Amino acid sequence: MITGAGRGIGRVVAETLAAEGAELILTARTESQLLETAKIIDGYGIKSHVVVSDLADEQSINVLIEYVKSHVSQLDILVNNAGVTHSGSINETATASWDHCMAVNARAPFILCRELLTPLKKSKAGYIINIASVVGVKGYAKQTAYTASKHALRGMSMALAEELRDSNIRVHVICPGGVETEMVTQVRPDIPTDELIQPEEIAELIMYLVTHQGNAVVDELHIRRKSSNPWF
Repeated sequence: MITGAGRGIGRVVAETLAAEGAELILTARTESQLLETAKIIDGYGIKSHVVVSDLADEQSINVLIEYVKSHVSQLDILVNNAGVTHSGSINETATASWDHCMAVNARAPFILCRELLTPLKKSKAGYIINIASVVGVKGYAKQTAYTASKHALRGMSMALAEELRDSNIRVHVICPGGVETEMVTQVRPDIPTDELIQPEEIAELIMYLVTHQGNAVVDELHIRRKSSNPWF
C-alpha cells in the first residue's frame, strides 16, 4: 500500500513496484490523480485498488484500514509517503497549520502502522517504509510545523523498529533532500529543477530495501542533492 500515490514520489513508487509484479493499494486524497496512477499500473497487467482517503481525517483513515483488511489477506509493504508542508515564521504559523502537518505527516502513519500490523505480520517479510525528510534530521527556519512533524515520524519509526526487531517486519526511514515534486518546487523555487533528486531515484532505493532480507539491515537512508553539502 502506498499513501500519496496520486502523484510525485508515490506514483513513481507505485509504477516501480507494479513493474516487479506487486498488487497495489493506491490511496490519496484526490480521486482523479489516483485514477491516473491506476491507469499507468493497468499497463503492467497488475491489479490495483484505488481508495480515496484524507489522512488528516481519522475516520477516513479507518475506512481505508477496513478496506485493506477486507480485500487482502496479507500486506507485504506499507509505504507512508503522503505528506503536507507549511512555510512561514512561527509568528505566521497558525495552530491549525501545525495540527494539519502533524495529522498527515505523523499521526496518519502512526495509525496505519498500528492498525495494519496484523496483515503485515502475515507476510513472510513485511516492510514499513516511512518517507521522512532532511528536515526530520535538521531544522529549517520558517518550517517549524513541517520540521516537527517529520521529526515525530522519524522518532516513531525508530521506536517501532525496536519494538518489531524480533518480528518479520522491518521498519525503514528515508530522509531525502529536495525531490522534484509539485510540493518541493512550490516551497523551494530557489532550487534549480535540474539539481533536484528525481522521484525515480527514491523508488529505486525503496526497491533495494524491499528486496534485501539478509542479515544486513539498513535502518535509515539520508539522501541529499549532489549540489548540497555532504552529510546534510
